[in-house]
Amino acid sequence: MVSWPRRIADVPRSSVIVPCVLVLTLTSALTACGGGDDAAGAPGLGDPYFPKAGNGGYDVSHYALTLSYDPGSRKLRGTARITARATRGLDSFHLDLKGLDVTGVQVGDRDARWSRAGQELTVRPRTGLDRGETFRTTVRYAGTPETLTDPDGSREGWLRTARGAVALGEPVGSMTWFPGSHHPSDKASYDITVTVPKGLSAVSNGELRSVTTAADGRRTFAWHTAEPMASHAATLAVGAYDITRGRTKGGLPVYVAVDPSQSAASAKVLARIPEVMDWEAYNFGPYPFSSTGAVVDRPGVAGYALETQNRPFFPGAPDIGTLVHELAHQWFGDSVTPASWRDMWLNEGFATYAEWLWQEDHDGDTADETFDALYRGDHHDIDGAVAAVDDKAVWAFPPARPPGPAHISDSPVYERGAMVLHKIRRTVGDDTFYDIVQGWAAAHRHGNASTADFTAYVEKKAPDKDFGEIWKDWLYGDGRPARP
Repeated sequence: MVSWPRRIADVPRSSVIVPCVLVLTLTSALTACGGGDDAAGAPGLGDPYFPKAGNGGYDVSHYALTLSYDPGSRKLRGTARITARATRGLDSFHLDLKGLDVTGVQVGDRDARWSRAGQELTVRPRTGLDRGETFRTTVRYAGTPETLTDPDGSREGWLRTARGAVALGEPVGSMTWFPGSHHPSDKASYDITVTVPKGLSAVSNGELRSVTTAADGRRTFAWHTAEPMASHAATLAVGAYDITRGRTKGGLPVYVAVDPSQSAASAKVLARIPEVMDWEAYNFGPYPFSSTGAVVDRPGVAGYALETQNRPFFPGAPDIGTLVHELAHQWFGDSVTPASWRDMWLNEGFATYAEWLWQEDHDGDTADETFDALYRGDHHDIDGAVAAVDDKAVWAFPPARPPGPAHISDSPVYERGAMVLHKIRRTVGDDTFYDIVQGWAAAHRHGNASTADFTAYVEKKAPDKDFGEIWKDWLYGDGRPARP
């Protein structure tokens, strides 16, 4: 994620209604969080910054969402079918759902009892679920989706646009438009089918499987995401978009949706998506997904660009640095997803460092020069002047220890996170560094990883090097480290 308008100097933050059917398959490394003596799944996974996010006792494998949205009435109707596997015996379990009216819940083919409290939808099946049992939960719901304000003041969830809406979910906004286990550690595949009024398009993640048109002109778009996806990376954009399709040199499908008011301003940068994808695959290893692209809506829809899986979202025409940043997240953040929100620097540090590498390879400052300028406190944005990075902000806290949920997208997570990576590069040399970067992306492809996983991986790849000072002073230490 990057703030908008993009400045390297300041990169904080980082339906007429159809039934929505959720299919839950719950297998969890979070088994410890599940339930008590009453075999109830926990209402949260205990994330250090968003403790209510996600749910214990099961692990989701697939979401099948059938949605309908009418921008005129602002109403969404959905059926969510969730396939999951129980990681413990369950008499009840929770789903995250903020707002919207639930009209019915089934587990298997039987009606289930349910109740609402805050963001928790508690489901009580007619019969208990055994540990290891795969089950399907269907939730039907409708209403006007909400926009959330995060602890850092940014807006997420369901955001209205000039001709429709866009759903952005980092860190917890996806629970405003479909029920589920909304924590990055519980990834799943998705089928998202959306019906919209005549003249509008519905753009989501993955590949567009079909478009059908009803007699009244309404169109239904069916999207499929085969690779695991964290719910915060799921998106839905409804609007009157200009759609372009293409392929990279390697044959990867490129699907781009742009609000017509942004088409001319976006064209030059978006035309470079194949070039950026090829460059990133060369540096980071094979692309982990089966399509790419972008969604560009009008400025002001959100205060940030976001790495929604397969096709990042941009509020207004992006510059090349922002495009490089968000596409790099497809490797670092979307494929290799943080184990908790405390590990956010593994997303943003890598994506920010991708910008440094792009500049280095395209006649800009070298990564060494960018690092040194940041350390001195006189680094400016990618274009050379608009504003200097806030030197005090860079050193406000260590990247691996944000002080709270309002700070997971602050400058230390981005700039100082990138500086940690450059310190590793200086220590091991380019050959080993790129082995580390590509190996890390491959070792945790489509999975989750923590900061401890990363430091252990680096030490394993370069056992003859001493990383103690980097971990102690740059990754976990307070204040500006001694001059490098």
